[in-house]
Amino acid sequence: MSEPLLRMEHITKRFPGVLALDDVSLEILPGETHGLLGENGAGKSTLLKILSGAYRPDAGSIMLGGKPLELKTPLDAQKHGIVTIYQEFNLIPTMTVAENMFLGREPGTGAFVSWSRMRDETEKVLQHLNLDLDPMMPVSDLSVGEQQMVEIARALSRDSRIIVMDEPTAALTEREVEGLFRIVADLKARGLSIIYVTHRLHEVEQICDRVTVLRDGKRVGGGNVGELKIDDFVKMMVGRSSTQLFTRLGGHRTTGPIVMKAQGISRDRDPTNPHATLLKDVSIDVRAGEILGLAGLMGAGRTELARAIFGADPFKRGSIEIDGKPLILRSPVDAIRNGIGLVPEDRKQQALFLDLAVRHNLAISTLKDLTWGRWFVSDRAETALVERFRKALDIRMASPDIQIADLSGGNQQKVVLARWLALKPKVLIVDEPTRGIDIAAKAEVHQQLDMMARAGIAIVAISSELPEVMAISDRIVTMREGRVTGSMPGDRATEESLMHLMAIEQTAPQGAPGAAIAGEGRI
Repeated sequence: MSEPLLRMEHITKRFPGVLALDDVSLEILPGETHGLLGENGAGKSTLLKILSGAYRPDAGSIMLGGKPLELKTPLDAQKHGIVTIYQEFNLIPTMTVAENMFLGREPGTGAFVSWSRMRDETEKVLQHLNLDLDPMMPVSDLSVGEQQMVEIARALSRDSRIIVMDEPTAALTEREVEGLFRIVADLKARGLSIIYVTHRLHEVEQICDRVTVLRDGKRVGGGNVGELKIDDFVKMMVGRSSTQLFTRLGGHRTTGPIVMKAQGISRDRDPTNPHATLLKDVSIDVRAGEILGLAGLMGAGRTELARAIFGADPFKRGSIEIDGKPLILRSPVDAIRNGIGLVPEDRKQQALFLDLAVRHNLAISTLKDLTWGRWFVSDRAETALVERFRKALDIRMASPDIQIADLSGGNQQKVVLARWLALKPKVLIVDEPTRGIDIAAKAEVHQQLDMMARAGIAIVAISSELPEVMAISDRIVTMREGRVTGSMPGDRATEESLMHLMAIEQTAPQGAPGAAIAGEGRI
């Protein structure tokens, strides 16, 4: 084994009332991809913020290339070739690729920027990564995958030695993931080291050389990836095997009458958003107490269908009924009044007020039930509401008054679910309910969805993870390119049968949800 490029030894970090890191050590070799694994709250983010210069450790030392390293600011880390690419990109959409690449260090003389030099140097870096992008294109015109590549290109332009990638594939298509993996392999071949943070454990097997696992602020294990299995990662992360965490929940619930029916939903191309997926005569229904899984590859139209049913996006043709009565949906307000709720796929951007306390995020949907007089919120009623759902959903927080941004991803998602439970919806659509949360928190969210269904709520669950869809769904509908391609009972589904329906060219007959079933006739 070669000498480590980076050594973080006996790192300890305390916050008020919390020991975030307890004597943690991490070694990164030259030219390796090192997986950093652990549940939300395990200490990964704190350790990486120390490496990025955002936090200073209370104890411990950092060595880079055999020399002591003191990082007081993020700029210190960048000067030493340590660059972090966060899950939420640090790109300015209105600026060009080149401007983002050299933001804060623009080439030129004095107060004058050399635009030709900036463009030329950007082209060199892009060519280095085999990226066919126009340096003068606004970042807002790029796909998520292309923005990810710009972040990597920017890291390379800084003469990086270590690149930290935080959940780099969370919002990428399968093709973009393949492209990212090729670039990571190329970076390794050039001698760069990658610290790879992910909750997708199959990616660890594909791309990582070694792993370090954290739990409750401590290093609990690690080793060479070729000598470990996914179940070994899970046991180290949560203290028990994956078979103990995931059990099939669908198929054991009693369902009632059809609560929501969407019939012939169609949406044409939106000139203001040319990348939006069309909806082509989509029909689904869901019963009380049922979890209907929606499966499909990126661009299949699942999220677009959810937003149409919720009234967030208009559709040109089709109808939506609740309890047999047609709805007129002008906005999400109309949907909420008729008992339809939506947990969006991006909770931080679309569901949470990150600067507000947990209590305010949870209670905001039911303020009219918590007021006295007319304008005043009852602290006692709000506290009682928060306490009720804290116990019911096992929301872990130091206090209801801390900012919700300080909670783990799993607990943030539970707060969003609690907000809708407080409104007692008839139909709840959950879009990627466990994206960006750890494996143990995923199992807890699955249990909460099961609990809601058993309480009679009709649930439509959208997920890109087929094992998740199969675990929670009573029935699964597949989509491709804006159309329904098939349906099957959850207990009969396999990854192979679902992938076949998600990728086939010919579509299922519309207007009869569930008519096309894998293995029963040609679709």
